[in-house]
Amino acid sequence: MTIGIAVHAPGAARAALAGLEAVEAVGRGAIGGFVSLSVITPDGALHNLGVQRGGARAMLAEPLLATLAAAHLGVLMSSGPDRPQPLSQFTPAAADAGLMTGHRLPNMPGPDGTPPNLVALQALREGLSAEEAVARALGDAPELDAGLIAMTLGGDIALANSASVAARDDIGEALLVEPGLSVAVMHNSILPHEALADLAVSAIRDTLWPRDAWTGSGTAIGLTVHDGSAERALLIDPDTTTPLAFEAAGPEWRRAEWEGCPVRRGDPVIAGGRVVGRVIQEAYCILRNGTVTSTRGGHTITWTPGDTA
Repeated sequence: MTIGIAVHAPGAARAALAGLEAVEAVGRGAIGGFVSLSVITPDGALHNLGVQRGGARAMLAEPLLATLAAAHLGVLMSSGPDRPQPLSQFTPAAADAGLMTGHRLPNMPGPDGTPPNLVALQALREGLSAEEAVARALGDAPELDAGLIAMTLGGDIALANSASVAARDDIGEALLVEPGLSVAVMHNSILPHEALADLAVSAIRDTLWPRDAWTGSGTAIGLTVHDGSAERALLIDPDTTTPLAFEAAGPEWRRAEWEGCPVRRGDPVIAGGRVVGRVIQEAYCILRNGTVTSTRGGHTITWTPGDTA
């Protein structure tokens, strides 16, 4: 019935929506409708945005989203369309304490009359950790129809389901905490449920730090494979960074006809005898007598700085 995502990282709002986009692209069920997004920007201001229909795509079209690009703290909740207003009740936050999201119905009153997401938010205000806040909200109410994600201003994240939600057979969750990045995801009623939370985390990481980002590029066509000490390497001009040649130890590269990747992802890029980078995008090359005459697919090789000492 819902998915909740929390992100602590530079560009948290866009990253959280990237996670939702990935789930919407693969999953089916309670997605593609409302989105409630809450962020706290570096100046300490709390911002809430919401759409009732269209999911991540509709939120990405929201003009005010661009003003939240600097936020390091962001949470969202999403599901089908037409939820009760204000949508911020699904992602309550306090600029002096932290942010809440989750899944199922954490906005509905618990046994004491207070929604569990607000119980946890109050606990954050009182200085409790994210884990303690979630435990306070859910611990004494096993029948609550709620799962919670709490995030402090410092990026401490915790998540948990009530006992009744934990017993469902269609839930998924993921929690990632590493230097510079914390992510939590919870969902239900979205299938196939086994891998969607991990997919969302992967999409978030890819948005923040794409593994195909590059700073240098050039064509493989016309390059010759030379014998050398390196197993494989791309040689570039130290001044212009134009690709000059490949270096490969295997004799097969200089046969009358051969096909393959003279350099592979991670292989060294050498300029003036020094390793100045690593290959990112490789090219599937067609070679004649050691020279690349054409490629199958793209001909561009890219690289990024690395091992420059």
